[in-house]
Amino acid sequence: MSFDFSKLLSVAWGGWTTAWPTELLALIWLAFLLSWIGASFWQGRTKKQVMTLESQRYSLPILVGGILYTPWIAELLGWKPLWVPGNTGVTVAAILSIAGIAFAWWGRLHLGKFWSNTITHKEDHRVIDTGPYGIVRHPIYTGLIFGMLVTGIAIGLVTTILGAILISLGMWQKGRMEEVFLSKELGEDAYGAYCRRVPMIIPFLSPR
Repeated sequence: MSFDFSKLLSVAWGGWTTAWPTELLALIWLAFLLSWIGASFWQGRTKKQVMTLESQRYSLPILVGGILYTPWIAELLGWKPLWVPGNTGVTVAAILSIAGIAFAWWGRLHLGKFWSNTITHKEDHRVIDTGPYGIVRHPIYTGLIFGMLVTGIAIGLVTTILGAILISLGMWQKGRMEEVFLSKELGEDAYGAYCRRVPMIIPFLSPR
């Protein structure tokens, strides 16, 4: 008996299109996910990284948030959207989500070989403080948090809103851990000074 992958894909995609008010937002995030995973092969060699157990402090809320962000949890619970944004609302949400994703991609491309999905010290690592890193210290998190919150609110499901909040908290925690790690690895004079000069995630706020 052969496995019909097309049926599995149909069921999976049907979950998004029936639980989310629009296919457009789902397509945007699916395209982002595929492109992000595909680009993960482009990174420098790791010199040192945070241990797995420590990484659970940020990976767990991101994982739980990601599960809540899918449409199947709300469908399983029988929850309906709190509101329906309409065509104009969906269009605005799509534009803002794409803007957030574009900002995140700008950060990733500008970081180049120093990017990593985990907290690492790459070979020849140095402080990057130009481009989007001159606006915020974590432009990738800034863009993704903004885009996911916009999408979560537009969808209007309690689960997607909670999921977006949990993912945001996880990214904030990861950012804090990165800064402690890089301050030790790159030196307080270099990375610490950068943290005192540039806002963490929200542009134009006082650096902390």
